[in-house]
Amino acid sequence: MTLKERINEDMKAAMRASDKERLSTIRMAQAAIKQREVDERTTLDDAQVIAVIEKMVKQRRESIAQFEQGGRADLAAREAGEIALLQGYLPEPLSEAELDAIISEAIAASGASSIKDMGKVMAAVKAKAAGRADMGAVSARIKASLGA
Repeated sequence: MTLKERINEDMKAAMRASDKERLSTIRMAQAAIKQREVDERTTLDDAQVIAVIEKMVKQRRESIAQFEQGGRADLAAREAGEIALLQGYLPEPLSEAELDAIISEAIAASGASSIKDMGKVMAAVKAKAAGRADMGAVSARIKASLGA
C-alpha cells in the first residue's frame, strides 16, 4: 500500500469515526499532495509525499512558535496535534549515532576537508536521511564536523 493510499484509508476511517480534527488534518494533507501533483503535472511517489508532509510539519512548527509568541496556547495546541498526526506518516527518525555515522561516511566518501565542500556532503547525507532527520540540524552537524 502506498503512502497516498494509506492516507486515503485513514481519511475514510476518520469519517466513519466522526473524528473531525483527524479528518480535517488528513484532508489538509491530501489537498497539499494533490496541489503539488497538479502544479507539477505528475503523480507523486512515496518519497515526494513524505517531502510534502515534512513541509507541512515544518510549517506547523513555525506556526506554534508564532502562536506561543502571541499568547494563543489554544491554537498552538491544535497545531501540535496536527504535527503528531502528520508525523505518523513519516518514517522513523534516525538516532544521533546513525546520523553521525551517515555524516562521517558522506564526508569520507566525498573527500570533504573544508566548509567549501559542504554542498557535496549535504547532498550525500540528504539522499540517505531524507524524511528521517531535520536537515537544518544535519547542516549544523556537518558544519561542526568540517569546521573542526
